[in-house]
Amino acid sequence: QVQLVESGGGLVQPGGSLRLSCAASGFTFSISTMNWARQAPGKGLEWLSTISSDGTTFYAGSVKGRFTISRDNTKNTLYLQMNSLKPDDTAIYYCTRGPTRGQGTQVTVSS
Repeated sequence: QVQLVESGGGLVQPGGSLRLSCAASGFTFSISTMNWARQAPGKGLEWLSTISSDGTTFYAGSVKGRFTISRDNTKNTLYLQMNSLKPDDTAIYYCTRGPTRGQGTQVTVSS
């Protein structure tokens, strides 16, 4: 079955960086469009970024220029490099494929 396992979250100071990873299994990763989304406390799920099978990327305005999505098809892994983090970036971050998402990884930005 489709499985997505996120990792790499944690506590970081404002202005800091984190790289999230998502290990994918149960489907053909290399031909799949993949996404990152997040859910902040008390808010709905927010789409952040998409990468297509050919490597084309798309970003929400809130993260464009700060976050970079990438993939390694040899490792069936999706990444999200997050720079210049702000307290408003505090959320649970999810890797998604269509309606399926993983368990998420917590990112907390605080001094």
